[in-house]
Amino acid sequence: MNLKRASIACAFVTLGIYAGLTGSLFYFFREDVWWETLLSERVLFSLRLSIIAATVSTLLALLVAVPAAFALSRYDFPGKRLVDTILEVPMIVSPAALGAMILIFFNNPLGIRVQEHWVQLVFTVYGVILAQLVTVCGVATRLTKAAMDEIPVRYEAVARSLGASPAKAFFTITLPMSRRGILAASILTWAKALGEFGATITVAGSMAMKTETLPIAIFMRLSTADIEGTVALILILVSIGVAVLYAVRLLSRNKTYA
Repeated sequence: MNLKRASIACAFVTLGIYAGLTGSLFYFFREDVWWETLLSERVLFSLRLSIIAATVSTLLALLVAVPAAFALSRYDFPGKRLVDTILEVPMIVSPAALGAMILIFFNNPLGIRVQEHWVQLVFTVYGVILAQLVTVCGVATRLTKAAMDEIPVRYEAVARSLGASPAKAFFTITLPMSRRGILAASILTWAKALGEFGATITVAGSMAMKTETLPIAIFMRLSTADIEGTVALILILVSIGVAVLYAVRLLSRNKTYA
């Protein structure tokens, strides 16, 4: 077997793993349970909360990720390698551990002061947003940096030579040219936030009609051995995820720079 056939075979093995897992869901699929689950008040609340929280956490993450990614992509500064390394923490530390770190922070004097005088975060909707933000911020920065790395620095240099300030070069050259990559990064970040479970349940709990997101709803259905309801919720989440990934593929298609 040559290299081409071996690599293609491995690609189909990967496909087979996920296709097999997804296909197995339909053994327990019932259309009446699907519609009953989808239209139930509790599931609609979980779906709405998941979408709103993922959107807010993604927007907050981008407020930090875009300038941070630009700094990491374009400048050398003390501590750059440390910052670049720390971005990997959400990828190597389990979400449950991140959630535990957040809880521990809010049990120290500074965290207690924040909750007493500013906003209550633990076991609230704000905790859902915070947990998702902590989980996706590093990912958003890493993906945004990858998009900016593809923009040749000479374009900014030409703008600077024509009298543009660094800020103007950023807003008129770098940002517009990397907009598709940033948009794709935003969508992937949103999808990751939507599916976040470990940190969210650790920080915000699993209170129905209050802090129960869609992934938590899946866990709660499974914990009561409601397999058919669990399958219905998983298919909802998978459908949203596949649609999001397809949108990213469309945005990333034919993206080239001279």
